[in-house]
Amino acid sequence: MIDTNNISDQELLNQYYKDGNGKWLGFLLQRYTLLLLGVCMKYLKNEEEAKDAVQQVFEKCIRELDKYPVHYFKSWIYSVAKNHCLIQLRNKGKLPGELQENMALEDESDEYYERILEKNELLNHLEQCLPLLNPDQRTCIEAFYLNKMSYREIAETTGLSLMQVKSNIQNGKRNLKQLLLQLKRNER
Repeated sequence: MIDTNNISDQELLNQYYKDGNGKWLGFLLQRYTLLLLGVCMKYLKNEEEAKDAVQQVFEKCIRELDKYPVHYFKSWIYSVAKNHCLIQLRNKGKLPGELQENMALEDESDEYYERILEKNELLNHLEQCLPLLNPDQRTCIEAFYLNKMSYREIAETTGLSLMQVKSNIQNGKRNLKQLLLQLKRNER
């Protein structure tokens, strides 16, 4: 049996993209079952419907992951679940009025699409800049921000001291900001 507790989301995704073996995706989806159930319960307010929605979200994830690579799995799967629930509520005519108005405004708003484009651009730039950090900084930044690991967990997995982890995260953030600014300047 494979111990996946020490394997990051991104490593599991990369392995799935590499060999297409569904077991990697299974490990990943299993990690987020409770999160998805919580999201679905929040919106649907019915345990059975929420459980069904989680299964449908899993199926959608399997289809979507084969179409294009995902880089930030936790936020991506959260969005898939939330959107799935909102669509279900809208189809049933049960979408709360205020939420329905907000969705209508978001759907039609140029600002909404601009924010999405800006966020995607930032993520692309981060993807370009992260490999430019020194290895310890990159490892600590990815572990802390992308894998949501604590300083202690990072120290245990990397062999670095807590002070080194803290320093690498602080210096990595500063260097990443500088790299992002430099990249933006070069694009102009």
